[in-house]
Amino acid sequence: MKWTRNELLELFPSHHGDVTSVSAVTEIFTDSRKHSKNGLFIPIAGERFDGHEFLAQAIERGATAALWQINRPRPEHIPSDFPLLLVDNTVEGLQRLAKDHLRKVSPFVAAVTGSNGKTTTKDIIEAVLSQRYRTHKTEGNFNNHIGLPLTLLAMPEDCEAVILEMGMNHFGEISALSLLAEPDAAVITNIGESHIEFLGSREGIAKAKMEIVEGLKPAGKVIYDGDEPLLAPLKEFSSVSCGYLEGNHIQITSVEAMESGLEFSLRGEETQYLIPMLGKHNVKNASFAIAVARELGLSDSEVSNALKHLSITKMRFEQLEGQNGALLINDAYNASPTSMKAAIEAIRDLKGYARKVLVLGDMYELGMNEKAFHESVAEVIKPPITDVMTVGGRARWIAQAINCDSIRVSSYDSKEEVFTAVKALMAPDTIALFKASRGVGLETVVNQLTNKE
Repeated sequence: MKWTRNELLELFPSHHGDVTSVSAVTEIFTDSRKHSKNGLFIPIAGERFDGHEFLAQAIERGATAALWQINRPRPEHIPSDFPLLLVDNTVEGLQRLAKDHLRKVSPFVAAVTGSNGKTTTKDIIEAVLSQRYRTHKTEGNFNNHIGLPLTLLAMPEDCEAVILEMGMNHFGEISALSLLAEPDAAVITNIGESHIEFLGSREGIAKAKMEIVEGLKPAGKVIYDGDEPLLAPLKEFSSVSCGYLEGNHIQITSVEAMESGLEFSLRGEETQYLIPMLGKHNVKNASFAIAVARELGLSDSEVSNALKHLSITKMRFEQLEGQNGALLINDAYNASPTSMKAAIEAIRDLKGYARKVLVLGDMYELGMNEKAFHESVAEVIKPPITDVMTVGGRARWIAQAINCDSIRVSSYDSKEEVFTAVKALMAPDTIALFKASRGVGLETVVNQLTNKE
């Protein structure tokens, strides 16, 4: 990326200091501890820290200019000639730079939102599109009003397709991200219960997720979970519905569990696809990627080859070898009732394991009905599941709702206790699923059981 002095002044005409000292900016940074050359420092005011207080450190690290909130006084200890570009809000300034960089690079933009499966779907789309195009994608949890523009600013100038994950907690957040990114393809993976505490109902969650169409390019395409009735309003747009039910544009058929993953086909098509992943929900995630790939003209053989060689982000149905040859499924990154049920069903469908263990933890942000949501998970806990272990007070509701005498059920208050219990079950014919909200930190138990700690 590069902005000349004149380009910066077009974006930010108000300033203090000597802007003639800035010939060009080739780097944007928000962390004052980072070393920079020809860098523009953008101080972000957060809940715990305010970047404006660290301008001196940013200058020491090489900042040649900075954005500055216009109503804040210029620090007395900063040289009077240091250039400050004045803005009403530095986050808005960050977004303005990101949008300008996006305009210059002009890649195909695929945006992904949904209650569950955003990261996995984003990773699959990127893996498929990279068969032919130079790609860039959201890394980690950079999917909000700050992370998304930083993702765009990290995009190489030769990028041909960018895949952006869009997260949210409240109404209006996806709208702002969509208007910034202006997607060519907008993907909604599903509607679950995540953030229902803030959005009131699944209908509210669907409304918030559908905000992704607000920035859609005029010729853009909406790709969505056609099995979800709450997303039916998207039929009014140029759209592709994906799912298992008849009537979907892309209908998944004949899913078969193989030793190497899941093989599936699409109604009326000859190509067989294989993903090295578990869970029918991940087949649906792959179908979204197929739809996006077709928008860019990839052949079915290119898509099939990419899907065979997928690698996924850690802690999202990640398969690991545990102690004594057991198979551990680390799906501990996050959880909602919908995603927890899907993961449990995937474990139930697997063949070749005499002992199937569920290690389930608390789910957060479920609002006033959190007890009923936890209890609803028990609906899918049935043989061949053999053992259920819960961690935390909320997850105990799951255990209490299980109504099957053949399943051994136990509850624990701490991860240390559950580690001791599940360790005793490790054997070559054991598979264990670990699923909870991120704050529970069940991955530490997984790490212990794989001898990583």
